[in-house]
Amino acid sequence: MKYLLDTAVWLWSLTASERLNKRGRQLIENGKEELYLSAASSWEISFKSALGKLRLPEPPMRYVLKRMDAQGIRPLPISHTHALWVSSLPMHHNDPFDRLLVAQAQSEKMVILTADRAFGQYDVETFWCGP
Repeated sequence: MKYLLDTAVWLWSLTASERLNKRGRQLIENGKEELYLSAASSWEISFKSALGKLRLPEPPMRYVLKRMDAQGIRPLPISHTHALWVSSLPMHHNDPFDRLLVAQAQSEKMVILTADRAFGQYDVETFWCGP
């Protein structure tokens, strides 16, 4: 099974694991699953960091890549197919980063690890990681 981490879930796994439920924490930490972080999440983290909405202990370039490597998380690039897939999605969610995650999960047949109920409105398999 391939799992795509929602940006918030990934960040919580690093700094606030208590915000994740036990099943979500175990799935991320067990090292047996194929876990992916989208380039869309890196873009979102960079964007929010630049706006001052997300504080990181080091620049996003180092922070994200070092922690992905430490956790054994694989990168998921954004393809033209992913970007264009977004146009087929209903407007259940206004966040462009999350809409791109849904498109990637649908097109790549992945499960999204999330704590955002808006993902449940889409035809995409989710794994609930919230409390």
